[in-house]
Amino acid sequence: MAAATQVLGLDLANPVVVGSGLLTDQERNIRKLLTTGAGAVVTKTIHPNPPAGLDERIIRLPTGMINSTTYSKRSVSHWMDILRGLARDRLPVIASLHADTPAELAELAARAAAAGSRALELGISCLNEEDGLHDTPERVHAYTEATRAAVRVPFSVKLASGEGLHDRAFAAARAGADAVTISDTLPAAVVHPETGDLRLGGVFGYSGPGIKPLVLASLWQLRRTGFTLPVLASGGVQSGRDVHDYLGVGAVAAQVYTALHTDMYLTLARIVTETAGPGSTGRGAGPVTEAGRSERVRS
Repeated sequence: MAAATQVLGLDLANPVVVGSGLLTDQERNIRKLLTTGAGAVVTKTIHPNPPAGLDERIIRLPTGMINSTTYSKRSVSHWMDILRGLARDRLPVIASLHADTPAELAELAARAAAAGSRALELGISCLNEEDGLHDTPERVHAYTEATRAAVRVPFSVKLASGEGLHDRAFAAARAGADAVTISDTLPAAVVHPETGDLRLGGVFGYSGPGIKPLVLASLWQLRRTGFTLPVLASGGVQSGRDVHDYLGVGAVAAQVYTALHTDMYLTLARIVTETAGPGSTGRGAGPVTEAGRSERVRS
């Protein structure tokens, strides 16, 4: 079996975590992903006031996809019922949360914790929202600090790789985050071959294999500057090799999502099996501790 690990206080059978998205918007999918072998599953992001009227679509590319999706359209009350059921069964599920203000996010986090959620992920960096392209350390600090004041359960702050990541990650750490997730989707566009216009009507989030080298570089650079919080890596995981690449540069776990849009359960089972395969330990930059640092990576 793949090496067991601990993430956000959860004991995981392996470091393969299914990331937040449309595929984790239903309880039955969450449960089946876990029985298929996922170490943990992150829910679709729960939001008390998801944007109305947005045309949510996905464009598949040869190397990943662009999506204009934002948050779950299910009500908070509906999600609290789901979280209570998952908590009763002691399943390793991480509730993804966001809200329009730090105070609202703090209130939502308190509700999720009261429903039994043992770990949270703050999905505050969705670039498909208007302010997602203008994230700042101050904004990250405000959301993180408010949530920390409201709950004692461990939580990760999901950030997008790119300019200013160092300052945003350290802002989350200073405000009380237990971990960070890197990376959210990155800005991308596709041109319609006939009209020359941007498909989907603008710039939206890209995920897939093309993001992996960028996330690897971001994580390596963060560790070099002394960032010691645990990091859940997210971006372009298609195989067990990808998981171990992330562990090798200092992640405690690797999230997989986009690859699961093709043969979801079969793909997940393959990645988990490959992660546990021969030579699955002792590769990369060295063993990763709960503190999130590779033993061979020096700040």
